[in-house]
Amino acid sequence: MGQITGTSRKFALTGFLASSLVLLVATNQALAAKPAKKSTEPHHQCRGIDMMHELAVKEPETHTQILADAAKVENAGAILWKIEKPGVPASHLLGTMHVSDTRITTLSPTTLAVLDKSKIVMLEVADLSQQATMAAIGRAANLLMFSDGRRLDKMLSPEDYATVKATVQKAGLPGEFAAAFRPWIVSTLLAVSECERKNAASGHAVLDSKIGQEAKARKIPVAGLETVESQLASMAAVSDDEQVQMLKAALKFAHRSDDMLETLTQMYMKRQMGAAMPFNLALAAKAGVKPEAFSGFQSELLHKRNHKMREGARRHIDNGGALIAVGALHLQGPTGLVKLFRDAGYTVTPVE
Repeated sequence: MGQITGTSRKFALTGFLASSLVLLVATNQALAAKPAKKSTEPHHQCRGIDMMHELAVKEPETHTQILADAAKVENAGAILWKIEKPGVPASHLLGTMHVSDTRITTLSPTTLAVLDKSKIVMLEVADLSQQATMAAIGRAANLLMFSDGRRLDKMLSPEDYATVKATVQKAGLPGEFAAAFRPWIVSTLLAVSECERKNAASGHAVLDSKIGQEAKARKIPVAGLETVESQLASMAAVSDDEQVQMLKAALKFAHRSDDMLETLTQMYMKRQMGAAMPFNLALAAKAGVKPEAFSGFQSELLHKRNHKMREGARRHIDNGGALIAVGALHLQGPTGLVKLFRDAGYTVTPVE
């Protein structure tokens, strides 16, 4: 395919990107759009191999190191936290996993009780309807695709690019457009298994979506801490070199998307999300990618966004009765939301 430049070619891509990213974001980001009708298609149980168990058997030293690094991650042993301030009802912070797996989307009695008492629910993004997502993509197309002559196929080996092209096609996009995509787009596509993508396409709700729908069914207002555009900007803010390195690491295990998903699901259910980054860094090392390649990701997609999320939620926490539901990785570590809320003077304690 020739170089993709010019406004007309860019907007030709926008429609394809919007239709795919509506699905993509539904399986990777918070979704609280108008509750959809229940799917009539069966839910596929996306089951794979727990790669942590596999490492324990085949590479015990790597497994031990991952667990040792995970143990150092503060505030990673719970997904539901109580946030307290004198004189107002307690608020809560819930770490989510953006998947439709029923093991994850089945809310615990404790979480349901918290939801019942909430006065407002705050998700990462409140409106991820196709209309809103397409509009955001149209305004920020330069964050998703190259327009300066660079091409993704020139940044990767022929073997890796062949995998990229196949991944793009599986996501429902024309393979010839793959060279125009910025690396982070493909990395995000790779993070969603084909099984999970089918579930999302069939209308099965991810956890964040279900929380938003349950809130609206109870006539509880739902608000967003971010916008689609701000999330796109955060992902695109990672340097191109780091984006390429992270993509190379993801491509190494592209054939194991169900196993990767199962591994993270097991971590979430066992309240071991502190192992998520050490696990990914260990796999990246197998692809020859150094930990430094993920510094931009952690800075832009976690640390900076966490501070903005805290500030966006504080007004509602000060009024009491807020439920803040965001990806579980946003809760943990020295710049995680649990620590940031404590630094701001709130009492934050684990619930489950």
